[in-house]
Amino acid sequence: MTLGAVLPTLRAMEVQLTPDQKAFVRQAIESGRLHREEDAVREALALWEERERNRVELHLALDEAEADLEAGNYTDYTDETLPLLAEELKREARALRDEEQRS
Repeated sequence: MTLGAVLPTLRAMEVQLTPDQKAFVRQAIESGRLHREEDAVREALALWEERERNRVELHLALDEAEADLEAGNYTDYTDETLPLLAEELKREARALRDEEQRS
């Protein structure tokens, strides 16, 4: 068995940038922020991948929240109980802040 039979054929991909995008990449290279055009593409793809992962996580959280609502797993707050919730959240936030400041 040859390596070519095991691995799919990898081909270079050509990407056409707009003149503004080309200028943006050139400016990043000239300033020393990037070394090559490929670095700009890699960084752009990494950011896109991160955004897509975040989008998937958000959709999963929304699906979970919908399921909780349908199952009745939620708390109704009234005008009387909402201030209590706000105070509880403030206490939790202060405790987290204090813990982080001690670390």
